[in-house]
Amino acid sequence: MFSDNKKPRTMNEISGQPNRIEKNTRIKGDIVSEADFRIDGKLDGNVKTSGKVVIGKDGLIKGKVECVNADIEGSFNGELLVSDLLSLKSSAVIEGTVSVSKLAVEPGAAFNASCSMKGKSGAFSGSPSSNSSSSSTSSTSSNGYKSTVGSSSTSNERAKAS
Repeated sequence: MFSDNKKPRTMNEISGQPNRIEKNTRIKGDIVSEADFRIDGKLDGNVKTSGKVVIGKDGLIKGKVECVNADIEGSFNGELLVSDLLSLKSSAVIEGTVSVSKLAVEPGAAFNASCSMKGKSGAFSGSPSSNSSSSSTSSTSSNGYKSTVGSSSTSNERAKAS
């Protein structure tokens, strides 16, 4: 009857709902969380989480974001470090520097950033498990066409899709 009290709780039971910054809310400062985070307001500062960051259509972050996954519909300006998947919706506007493992960009998204892509292991070039690294500046306009400037690779490296 009372045996549930001794059962260890998982992270989802502890953290519950994701953290939210609602529309018409402005925050200045740094945020550290182990749970997912959704921003529909404005944040001038840094976010560090071991979960997912979602920037809603009206959301804006100016600063540094470190997370596992990110879905962006709104605006971001700064340094974005995503250890797994960054998904940019058609209304997204990204400026600054980005480091990701996987990148998904819908047509219409504005991606005006310097981008570094790392392998599945999360390591940049120079490690035994990741022999290639890509760095480029990309811009995707609302007509869906994408142009890439500054992408480089040596003739000894092979590009592979993940």
